[in-house]
Amino acid sequence: MIRSISPFLKPVALLAVLLSTACSEPNNTTKSTTAMDTTATTAQAQNQSGFYSFKMPTLEGNEVDFSQFKGKKVLVVNTASKCGYTPQYADLQKLHETYGDQVVILGFPANNFGGQEPGSSEEIAAFCEKNYGVKFQMFDKISVKGEDRHPLYVWLEEHAPNHETPAWNFSKYLIDENGNVIGFYPSKVKPMDEVLISAITKK
Repeated sequence: MIRSISPFLKPVALLAVLLSTACSEPNNTTKSTTAMDTTATTAQAQNQSGFYSFKMPTLEGNEVDFSQFKGKKVLVVNTASKCGYTPQYADLQKLHETYGDQVVILGFPANNFGGQEPGSSEEIAAFCEKNYGVKFQMFDKISVKGEDRHPLYVWLEEHAPNHETPAWNFSKYLIDENGNVIGFYPSKVKPMDEVLISAITKK
């Protein structure tokens, strides 16, 4: 195309092409940089919120903001009323009474394993109070495994040391004072087990 242009117009045409290219490149770079900045900002916000971004309803229907747990260790447990491990409610209550100044216990009833938590919120609350005198915080029933699992348990698995997920009722995640998952303990590890107590009391 340039060969057909008059010799006197060649510099003009070439200059126009260069100007066009020069003008377009900064705009593309700006758009690309802006998109990268937006993505980075979003990722940073998610990382900063983490565990403390959750807000969940209790068995009584009151919303609990997890940001109030900053500065304390937290033990998250999926519970059930008709399980061989159900007596661990008593040990969880003892842990709450003995080490409540160092760890907050959050119980999450779930019907994922053996259909062992079929009750309503009212039935679960009555069962825990009547049989084990539970005073630690119990939440509304959720799913902790499978495609319908609650976002909290998605987050816990993603951030657990070895990406552990509950295999049965009364599996336990330990979160440190800064909202990091520092331990996972399967059902067979009792709440008052030395290995768990040591992790809770460790400075």
